[in-house]
Amino acid sequence: MLALRDADVIAAQLRQALAEASPQERPGLERAAALVESTAAASETRLRARWVRDRLAEAGFSGDITSVAAVKALRQAEPRLSLLAAVQLQKDAVTHPE
Repeated sequence: MLALRDADVIAAQLRQALAEASPQERPGLERAAALVESTAAASETRLRARWVRDRLAEAGFSGDITSVAAVKALRQAEPRLSLLAAVQLQKDAVTHPE
């Protein structure tokens, strides 16, 4: 998972691009700017929780996120995760439901 910590720089660049954009470019840039701003406002824990739910959904897991099966599915989806990391990520997802 990659968290963009320079979201303020990215948002400023998008605002500059938006100021110079043609009418055809504006809708896409406006959407991008809104996404960057909303993501920047999210806490790291919420971002990790969203990442966990996304990985589980991509893996086809639809069970209880608090279960051992969820940790197993997460580790199968992301084999480089240690058991400790997977459990911590699971806790983040439980603490911050959608």
